[in-house]
Amino acid sequence: MARRSIAKETELVRQRLGQRPIVLVGLMGAGKTSVGRRLAEKLRIPFVDADHEIEAAAGKSIKDIFADHGEPYFREGERRVIQRLIGNGAQVLATGGGAYMNDETRQRIQESGISVWLKATLPILMKRVMKRQDRPLLQNEDPQAVMRALIDKRYPVYALADVTVESRDVQHGQMVNDVVRALAQWDGWDSKKKTSDE
Repeated sequence: MARRSIAKETELVRQRLGQRPIVLVGLMGAGKTSVGRRLAEKLRIPFVDADHEIEAAAGKSIKDIFADHGEPYFREGERRVIQRLIGNGAQVLATGGGAYMNDETRQRIQESGISVWLKATLPILMKRVMKRQDRPLLQNEDPQAVMRALIDKRYPVYALADVTVESRDVQHGQMVNDVVRALAQWDGWDSKKKTSDE
């Protein structure tokens, strides 16, 4: 019975989405890429990782972009790439943790897409981000202090997203179902339609 209802909710989200992207926002470690890839599969639409697209456009890793040019340069490239990607129709777009902090990017997402904040607690984020050594913002002695500062600064802005889903320590499939359910139950589809039709 539960499986049938998630199948119906998946179909409902597909129908309501039309040609708009689902844009995943949240801190590094929230699960935007791993959940996003599986969500796209479930909805039978493309998955795009903005960070990978930025690396492809720059011909170097994000870590190297930060090292060679600094964060402001990276943020400007990120803004341009997301502007381009968001015009590509129905897709699941995973954005970098700082992308939604840009006013212009946030407005573009608001106008053209459905934003989903994967909200995770500090312990869950730390457990995940410490598995990787390529996070430019965590290259100092106290990554936890950096993450706590990012939470304080970014969570009030992430809270502007259309839908919020708690990122939990469960299997990815469960998280995908959580996102689908939240989107299926979201009552803002009609207002989004008006905005995109204007």
